[in-house]
Amino acid sequence: MEAPAAPHSPAEPGPAGNSTEIVVDSPERMGELGRRLAALVRAGDLVMLSGELGAGKTTLTRGLGAGLGVRGAVTSPTFVIARVHPSLGDGPPLVHVDAYRLGGGLDEMEDLDLDVSLPASVVVVEWGEGKVEELTDERLQVRIHRAVGDTADEVRHVTVTGLGARWAGTDLAALSV
Repeated sequence: MEAPAAPHSPAEPGPAGNSTEIVVDSPERMGELGRRLAALVRAGDLVMLSGELGAGKTTLTRGLGAGLGVRGAVTSPTFVIARVHPSLGDGPPLVHVDAYRLGGGLDEMEDLDLDVSLPASVVVVEWGEGKVEELTDERLQVRIHRAVGDTADEVRHVTVTGLGARWAGTDLAALSV
């Protein structure tokens, strides 16, 4: 079951931008959140995902890919660094990047040509904090928090923050529905 936790209205953005918090209680619900996110994103959007190992970043991206109607199984691109999933319809392709193994900032990621891909695609970067912010001031930051240690707790607290004019008027609380 998902329940919103103190969302900020688009008219009154939180201190870091337009933000909402969502509680997700299963991997299936994380995928559903990704499908709902697909209704909000468009070509040119950068989505940065952060969270502990196993938090659900790839599961969220898999749901986003399903919602966008892209080709190919969305899996973690940890060892290939980036995967492009073309659209099966009229929507934008999904570029899925895992920056976990990349130590530097945007300079180290230049070979991926994210600046070229961004205008025509939805670009999702796992572990992108401190590495891809220079691509655009307008981005969606998704932080997934989970219990750590020896636990079977499936509950995740997801904070979605829209930064920049692109996200200022977007009702991110709609993701909680």
